[in-house]
Amino acid sequence: MSDLKGRRGTLKLLTAAVSSLALPGWASAAEEKASKKTLVYKTVGKDELKADVYRAPGDGPRPVVLWIHGGALIAGDREAENPPGIRAALCRAGYVVVSIDYRLAPETKLPAILEDLQDACRWVRAKGPGLFAADAKRFAVMGESAGGFLTLTAGFRVEPRPGALVSFWGYGDIAGAWLSRPDPYYRRLPLVSKEEANAAVGTTGAVVRRGGRNVSPFILYCRQNGLWPKEVTGHDPDANPKAFDAFCPIRKVTPRYPPTLLIHGTKDTDVPYQQSVNMDRELARHGIEHGLVTIPDGGHGLVGAKPALVADVQDRVLAFLRKHLRPS
Repeated sequence: MSDLKGRRGTLKLLTAAVSSLALPGWASAAEEKASKKTLVYKTVGKDELKADVYRAPGDGPRPVVLWIHGGALIAGDREAENPPGIRAALCRAGYVVVSIDYRLAPETKLPAILEDLQDACRWVRAKGPGLFAADAKRFAVMGESAGGFLTLTAGFRVEPRPGALVSFWGYGDIAGAWLSRPDPYYRRLPLVSKEEANAAVGTTGAVVRRGGRNVSPFILYCRQNGLWPKEVTGHDPDANPKAFDAFCPIRKVTPRYPPTLLIHGTKDTDVPYQQSVNMDRELARHGIEHGLVTIPDGGHGLVGAKPALVADVQDRVLAFLRKHLRPS
């Protein structure tokens, strides 16, 4: 038991180091007087999926940014924020920020998670104007890590298409060797057994559990053994590779794909930088307006990045949104 606690502690420390990092250039939430309103955007059985809506003082409709948290589609919740202070920066720039919960794997498989994404976008467009003065025609999707993956998925799953996508260290391929084979970086950490991993999750298709959901051993087990695609989707990428066509943004880019900004550090040990490079090439091949902001020596969550480069990320994101969410 003590060995398992040590393993959990290892990953929890790694996660905390990323999520609590104070990145220069992004205002802290305490510095911004944006209001926060929690609303239910969807009900699944007896469970409510909620969204936190952040809006700076002032009247009149405002463009909307839907924010999607990371956590390997297995952990996390709508309160997570990385880069820290991004909500305040967006509110200060005149956007309404809607940060959503969604159901989590492995109890809920990816098709249902994608339904949550689609339903959240529909809700923002249908109810946002009345509930929080949203300008529903000026709508962007943004997220980090697994939330970056869902952001890129919104580029072909959500109708009408968002006006812009911003993916922080996200990924467009969930069937590749980086996820479907044992990961060398995570194999260097203490190995987690199948029994220990399964003990960390439930047995039914539950909606997101807030507080006390320690699934670090399960995430680590999946990455150590190349099982993430199978556990999250219910499909084996080796036995049924075509099943992943519907889930991989890099396979679904068409001329209708929205303008996209990709941000990634070159020393990301969780999501390889190459994932954004590959997506960048595919967007270019289809003539999609896009950009790739490369952070030299930046790790996952931009750990280790130089402050000046991190500040530049904020400027690039806001400039990208201003360009593609202009008033009609």
